[in-house]
Amino acid sequence: MFEYFSPYYDGGPFRLFGASHVAAIAVIVTAATALVGSARAGSARRRRRLRFALALVLLLNEVGWHLWNLSSGSWALERMLPLHMCAAMVWITVAALLLEKRALYPMLYFFGIAGAAQALITPDLGAFGFPHYRFFQTMLSHGLLVTGGLWVVTVERWRPTARSLAAVLLGLNAYALVILWVNMRIGSNYLFLARKPGGASLMDFFPEWPWYLLILEGLTIVILTLMYLSVRSRPEPQAQHLVWP
Repeated sequence: MFEYFSPYYDGGPFRLFGASHVAAIAVIVTAATALVGSARAGSARRRRRLRFALALVLLLNEVGWHLWNLSSGSWALERMLPLHMCAAMVWITVAALLLEKRALYPMLYFFGIAGAAQALITPDLGAFGFPHYRFFQTMLSHGLLVTGGLWVVTVERWRPTARSLAAVLLGLNAYALVILWVNMRIGSNYLFLARKPGGASLMDFFPEWPWYLLILEGLTIVILTLMYLSVRSRPEPQAQHLVWP
C-alpha cells in the first residue's frame, strides 16, 4: 500500500493514452457531465451544496499534494509555488466557487478549461503511472478545474464578452512577464517560459526556446477566441411588430 505513495515508485511509468489514462479521462467526462446535469436539474440548495463540494474536494486535493511533497522531501520553491497556470487556477477556482465571485468566472472558463484540458490529455507524470497517488491526484485536480469552468457556463449561465476575452488575454501576458522575472530570480520554469516540460506534450512538436513561446501565444489567442465565440452572450432579438398599411 505504501508503495503507491512512495516518491520512488517502481510500479511502472505513466503511459500516454494507455488504458488507465483513457479510462481516467472517460471517468472525468462522465462525472463532470453528471455533476453539472444534477446541478442544473436541482434546486438552488442542491446547486449550492454541489458547488461547495466541488470547491472543497479541489482544495483538499491540492493541500494533500503539498503535504505529500513535504513528507517525501520533494517540496521545493522552484517547483511548488502556485505559479503554474493550473496550480494558480486551483486557488482561484476555489475562491470563485465558495464566494460566488462572478468577476473570476472568465478565468475559470478560459484558463480552467483550456489549460487543464491540455494537462489531462498530456499530464506530466513521468514514472508515476496508475495506481500511484500522483496519478489520481493529477487527474482529479485537472478534472475538477475543467468541471469548474463548465460549471460557470452551464449551471451559473455566465457568458463571456469581448471585453472579458480581451481582459484575460492581456492579464495572461502581464502575468507571464511577472513569472518570467520570477524564473530568472529563482531558477524555476513556471509556465514553461524557460524551457519545455520534461514529459510528453504538444510542445514537443514546436521549435526550441524562445520560438515555441510565440507559437504558444498564437495558439492561446486562437483557442480562447474560439471558446468565446462558442458560448458568447448574444443580444436578445428585437420583437417584430406588424405594421398595417
